[in-house]
Amino acid sequence: MLGPALRRASAVLCLAIAPGALAQWNPAAGDWGKTDPADLRVMTWNVEDGIRSGVAKNEALNQWTSLALIVAAMQPDVLLLQEAGDNGCSGCVDSVATLTSVLEQFMHGGGGATAFVQKYAPAGYDLPHIYVSGDTDGFNRNVIMSRYPFADLNGDTIATIPDFFIRPDAYAPGGDGGIRGFAFAEIDLPDEIYAGDLVAACAHLKAGGSASDLADRLVASQNTAYFIDYFYNGAGTGTPDPNNKITDIPPATAVLDAGTPVIFGGDWNEDEGSNGRKGPAEWITRAQNTAGTDGTDFDRSDSVFDNAQDVFTGSDNTQGSSKLDYIGWQDSKATERRAWIFNTASLNATTAPPEFDFLTIASTTSLSGRASDHRPVLVDFQLALAQPPCPADLNGDDVVDGADLGLLLGAWGGAGPADLNGSGAVDGADLGLLLGAWGPC
Repeated sequence: MLGPALRRASAVLCLAIAPGALAQWNPAAGDWGKTDPADLRVMTWNVEDGIRSGVAKNEALNQWTSLALIVAAMQPDVLLLQEAGDNGCSGCVDSVATLTSVLEQFMHGGGGATAFVQKYAPAGYDLPHIYVSGDTDGFNRNVIMSRYPFADLNGDTIATIPDFFIRPDAYAPGGDGGIRGFAFAEIDLPDEIYAGDLVAACAHLKAGGSASDLADRLVASQNTAYFIDYFYNGAGTGTPDPNNKITDIPPATAVLDAGTPVIFGGDWNEDEGSNGRKGPAEWITRAQNTAGTDGTDFDRSDSVFDNAQDVFTGSDNTQGSSKLDYIGWQDSKATERRAWIFNTASLNATTAPPEFDFLTIASTTSLSGRASDHRPVLVDFQLALAQPPCPADLNGDDVVDGADLGLLLGAWGGAGPADLNGSGAVDGADLGLLLGAWGPC
């Protein structure tokens, strides 16, 4: 029988990562896997109409295959997609049902699709939970795909939201999350691994540089900041929507717990490093006052957004010469392990992921250009982990006794499971914790 510590380790290996991704992060050697299998990998990507009913889905040097190969190589746990379902004309956007079927083909094949993610990814990798937003601008939709299931986390019986609506309040002008909506999905992470769950959000804000485009993005991001803070955080009150300004039927009954972060991303269509104003990324993370007490983090400090760069070139461009694509998060609940932009043009035969091994190097380096005019942004997050019910039971026999004491003393000065307080070394503090837990678990 496995003890609690070993059971948790086994669960992490089985549930948190697919076979093949166990190789740890070392892009210089072609290893793009996680440092820790319990890290949560989030990827956002504007796929430039490459996932839709009308695109060719055969295995070839085409857009569909290139998209599938890159997702298979990066193996995100949560995938945020923009510009999906767009068949090239107003009103030609795929329905929710049609696009859901297309995404099933993209991940699993079938229906004439001879190129698909699972064909190229290590066995066991899957994003079986698919949410296609019902909100559309007449051209495209936002999508959230997840390794883990969607589930109501705040008591309103709703797990997915295509967009929100708020009435004017505080800094928020009122309205919604923009022309294509700001989609939210509440995700049930496995309790044996994580201390909390996750809310993931995805948006494709208004494109363009006109005054109306700029104003549209500003209003959408201000409303989004308000929604995250007041709906999911309760604006510090412990009660969702304390000012009764958010449409939610039935209403939420609880704010998110301290272990459940909101992570949000997408194509926000404005380079925060060169726009000369407080743009979408700053508004969504910081709200009205930078370094103030109205931010979108759980504790109302500022959330953060990524500073991702190409691993090999240092470029932060995600579309042309601009950074338009972002991932933001509540950093009091989620800690960035690393963030990067993936561009196959920067790869060589040594640095390419093994999923590309059957390609020539020329075909490998051209994958990103064929896939989309945007480059994906990825972040590996460290989340709060579930604590084993009896961490001092080092040998797993469901009792803390002399056998466990012997294991702790044998590990004295080192690290590992006997480091009960996580200080980095087994010492007197850990001995005290073990003696305090003496007896049956």
